[in-house]
Amino acid sequence: MELDPLLLSRIQFAFVVSFHAIFPVFTIGLAAWIAVLEALNYRRPDPVREKLSQFWIKIFALVFGMGVVSGIVMAFQFGTNWSNFSYAASNFMGPVLSYEVVTAFFLEATFLGVLLFGRDKVPRGVHLLAACMVALGTFISSFWILSANSWFHTPAGVELVDGHFQVTSWLQAIFNPSLPFRFAHMALASFITGGFVVVAVSAWYLLRRRNPRSSRMALKMTVVMLAVATPLQLFVGDLHGLNTLEHQPIKVAAMEGHWETKKGAPLVLFGLPDSEAEKNHFEVAIPYLGSLILTHSLDGEVQGLKSVPSEDRPPVAIVFWSFRIMVAIGLVFILLSWAALVQMLRGRLFESRPLLTALSWSYPLPFIAVVAGWFVTEIGRQPWVVYGMMRVSEALTPSLTGGMALATLIGYFAVYAVVFGAGVYYLRRVILDGLEPIESARDSDSARPKRPLSALNTGFDGEAQATRS
Repeated sequence: MELDPLLLSRIQFAFVVSFHAIFPVFTIGLAAWIAVLEALNYRRPDPVREKLSQFWIKIFALVFGMGVVSGIVMAFQFGTNWSNFSYAASNFMGPVLSYEVVTAFFLEATFLGVLLFGRDKVPRGVHLLAACMVALGTFISSFWILSANSWFHTPAGVELVDGHFQVTSWLQAIFNPSLPFRFAHMALASFITGGFVVVAVSAWYLLRRRNPRSSRMALKMTVVMLAVATPLQLFVGDLHGLNTLEHQPIKVAAMEGHWETKKGAPLVLFGLPDSEAEKNHFEVAIPYLGSLILTHSLDGEVQGLKSVPSEDRPPVAIVFWSFRIMVAIGLVFILLSWAALVQMLRGRLFESRPLLTALSWSYPLPFIAVVAGWFVTEIGRQPWVVYGMMRVSEALTPSLTGGMALATLIGYFAVYAVVFGAGVYYLRRVILDGLEPIESARDSDSARPKRPLSALNTGFDGEAQATRS
């Protein structure tokens, strides 16, 4: 059987990008959280808040390192598997990726050392500055990466001359039409990802009566942020969808499962898209709601997949279901964060064992949502590498064989399995070890509630005595 280098290269790039995406989306949110902790501690020093910051800095450093390793490989693939694209887009991609390194990576790398090792070696103001610069660096990095990625979807400020993209306006190319919406969507996704990981770890500690003061402090701060960020993400996502409808209507048609162009299009809740038959099996839909959401009019016209040839359509089923997974998880986030906020305002959050349990198990959800969102974005762009200007098949390295692509794909699987396995192992060790024992003796006794947590009275006492910090 002949191996298809195009298919294998697409699988390889999808694997590497999906693996890499979960790290920066976490570190961006976590860096902002650490900067807030350091700012509050600078204004009003608190040993518990300081230990909380130290704990999350350890986790940040580990995840940041994993993100750097996985990101380097992604850049190499442009030259090894997609050399035609690298040559064609070099006038734009080369400078943009260089700007990311010069303005963001150097900033992060310089101040990360101060953040990690300088707490007792530099003035407190300098340590706070380091935390802020690391957080700022993560946002600058995401800006340049998302500028390049958005340009793939909404190319602007360039002309394609003899197979080579010539930049005609750097402002238009960098600030292309989808960048503001994509950047806002990813920034909120980063806050939500970091927030739910902090919430999950804090809830897990409270269920085991460990680190009570720091866990309550972290839970209170993060629940308030999430209660605002999760519904705001729904609003920003809607704006992003409308922008996508304007520039990539066929992607939206795949997301919504619309085959026919029609006015008063329904909102398809469930269905099994069939690209061969060009219809959805077992469809469950709400009449007119699709047009209302997409056009803000009950009789608005929505373009269908059949309006373009089949070779110009993305793989519908993957985009369709990835979009629903992302939206469903977003709704769960709103429900969890608002339930936690209500319980906190009622003074019952720390005693609600079912809610704490749900929060402690929520940590995988933001990563699943991020990967599903990337599937929608990138697979929905197919068959274009630069939308409407250059196809993926035209971007492949001419001399690449199926055997070469398969060998590197297997190698990436093996290496990333080791990297991810080791990273998860050490993350687990850090979380199980918990904070340094600032809350033992004088802190934990004074901080413990006057009455025991009703939710923890049965089944946890023996474990709590063994694990309490």
